[in-house]
Amino acid sequence: MRMALHALCGAAGAAWRESFPLRGRDVARWFPGHMAKGLKKMQSSLKLVDCIIEVHDARIPLSGRNPLFQETLGLKPHVLVLNKMDLADLKQQQKIIQHLEGEGLKNVVFTNCVKEENIKQVIPLVRGLVEGSYRYHRGENLEYCAMVIGIPNVGKSSLINALRRQHLGKGKATRVGGEPGITRAVMSRIQVCDRPLMFLLDTPGVLSPRIESVEMGLKLALCGTVLDHLVGEETLADYLLYTLNRHRLFGYVQHYGLDGACDDITSVLKRVAVRLGKTQKVKVFTGTGDVNVIQPNYPAAARDFLRTFRSGLLGPVMLDRDVLQSLPLAAP
Repeated sequence: MRMALHALCGAAGAAWRESFPLRGRDVARWFPGHMAKGLKKMQSSLKLVDCIIEVHDARIPLSGRNPLFQETLGLKPHVLVLNKMDLADLKQQQKIIQHLEGEGLKNVVFTNCVKEENIKQVIPLVRGLVEGSYRYHRGENLEYCAMVIGIPNVGKSSLINALRRQHLGKGKATRVGGEPGITRAVMSRIQVCDRPLMFLLDTPGVLSPRIESVEMGLKLALCGTVLDHLVGEETLADYLLYTLNRHRLFGYVQHYGLDGACDDITSVLKRVAVRLGKTQKVKVFTGTGDVNVIQPNYPAAARDFLRTFRSGLLGPVMLDRDVLQSLPLAAP
């Protein structure tokens, strides 16, 4: 576990860079037809809303947001909700907030919709922004309506459901899933509060049609914003191992009972498969006869490795650590 950092990261890093399948010309798999239609529907519905609530993953607070949303936002008040804070290493939270404020995002809330952490901040913040907007001319209409936007699988529907539980004492109004693509169309208005009377529009997750870099694409995939099979589960597992080693997060060693940290994804997945019993006997033909060989199920092991990371069992992580390190120090 104390081996040199470059030794841990070198081989794995080269492997995922070479095997990453989604390049600039492969836009259709990242940005399917329902995303383009969803973005157009969002734009046409903008006149019906008072405020935009953008939900993003707190593990990638400074990257991965869809730049096309800037066109959609217009002059509407804007709240950025960084969800899944329980899965993110937020030691540099102030630096994150300072950088976002420098980009004009002055209303940022970190949330955990599962445990409803900081959920109570959202409604008062939206109400204050709308009432302070120069476009607030409602007459006798005292209701509020906000549109919830974001890339896939960041917790938009979870936020709506958490707000309903918090303010109305009611259960789910929107379907929640652990993979991207659950919400496919802009839905009707969903009430989330009665004092003040507030409705939200749930929208489908929309990725940017152009991904800045291979590593940016892998960060997004690791957060579950892209279906795993489009990237490749073993490729993603390789990048995950590279990231954990680079950040000196060796919780996977203890979790899977390994002898120590390792930079070889094949070796790690083999041990994971054996530990989970994900193996099968395969008959191999040799010159001296048939031999039964135990073969690990590498895809199943990769899926478990990714699932364990995403559930937080390997500890919190900041996937934008390099971006944060490149920024100037936050003001005290």
